[in-house]
Amino acid sequence: MAKGFKLTQTTVEAATCSPGKRDMLLFDSETRGFGMRVTAKGTKTFLAQYATPTGKRRAVLGTFGAVTVEGARKLAKVILGKVAAGADPVADLRQKVEAAKAAKVEAAFTFKAMVEEWAKARADDRRSSYLREAVACLTRNLPAWQGRPASGITVTDAVRALDAVKANKGVVAANRTQAYASAAFGWAVKRQRLVANPMRGIERAGRELARERVLMAEELGAIWRGCDGLGAALAGCVRILMLTLARRDEVASMRWAELDSPSDPTVWTLPRERAKNGKAHVVPLSEPARAIIRSMPMIANNPHVFAGQGGKPISAFSWAKAEIIATMTEAGATLPDWRFHDFRRSGVTALADRGFAPHVCDRLLNHTTGAIRGVAAVYQRAEFMKERTAALDAWAALVIAAAEGREEPDNVVPLKRAS
Repeated sequence: MAKGFKLTQTTVEAATCSPGKRDMLLFDSETRGFGMRVTAKGTKTFLAQYATPTGKRRAVLGTFGAVTVEGARKLAKVILGKVAAGADPVADLRQKVEAAKAAKVEAAFTFKAMVEEWAKARADDRRSSYLREAVACLTRNLPAWQGRPASGITVTDAVRALDAVKANKGVVAANRTQAYASAAFGWAVKRQRLVANPMRGIERAGRELARERVLMAEELGAIWRGCDGLGAALAGCVRILMLTLARRDEVASMRWAELDSPSDPTVWTLPRERAKNGKAHVVPLSEPARAIIRSMPMIANNPHVFAGQGGKPISAFSWAKAEIIATMTEAGATLPDWRFHDFRRSGVTALADRGFAPHVCDRLLNHTTGAIRGVAAVYQRAEFMKERTAALDAWAALVIAAAEGREEPDNVVPLKRAS
């Protein structure tokens, strides 16, 4: 380290690094703490050096050529003046840089990014159908939050948003939104990405009442005929939904590989990865269901029976329902509030009325709890395939009769179990 000479235009231009060294420091004799680092490659950088209780600090003032000697001297005097007043300019600058970096990271971790990262992180321990619905629900019901930093969403924001969802879409939608958002925020807190979960401790929007709508035969027939206005894939999907009593997304994503024989299927096996309860479900196919599936074309590079665009399954169910309602209205049929999910309740209700046992209906719906409970449920592993096949055949006969405007067949009776 060289000392005791004044940094000027001439001395700086002439300064070189000592042979064998990577760099060296030259300090000004006039302004204490003002200096320059010169490297073996000839780079010359001005700096201001000062002492702190934890050691020396050096503030970079600029490179010679980009800043003049006198300009650098003035900057040094400003920094050293702050040091004399008790400040630590280098530490302050570091804090500002770190704060800027943190703010950038925080801004990038938006609500949308958080939800997507949460869904990706939970892919191994949550059903894919649950995660798809969660992401869709939060995107649909909290649009104003998507670009906001997740850390900036407060409890007050959450209460107001959930109140708005309840007012516009009802209690169920608000409760689902709260549950999904709370799960995503909770994951972010556990991962040290956020400090608090703004959904925690908020009162639920209200108690959810179990839906009791059961569609009558004439209503089922009207919906079936209403599918005539849809394309083949959507019409087939809605009708298979009705005939199998399976869940909407399970049917929509049916794959050819899940059928025992694509050309003439008799059984559809829903894999546990796609089942809501995580349990594989075998669905016997009635003849009307088999006929619909046989009519579906196999689309290249699309594994789904009810094929959509880009290798994906169909998904336009809101549009499909609106089209069905429009077709029914033209035909003079009006139905009060109904949903595709009502098919499941309507089917097992009709089958129960006709003598099919409750445990058979439970198996049709792929319910893991139901008529057989407690210890008996632990040891009862029978799938009742003969009874379920008979039940879905009977249900199909009722649906087709309703679709054709006929009285239901009088030979619809349950298959008796062997004693």
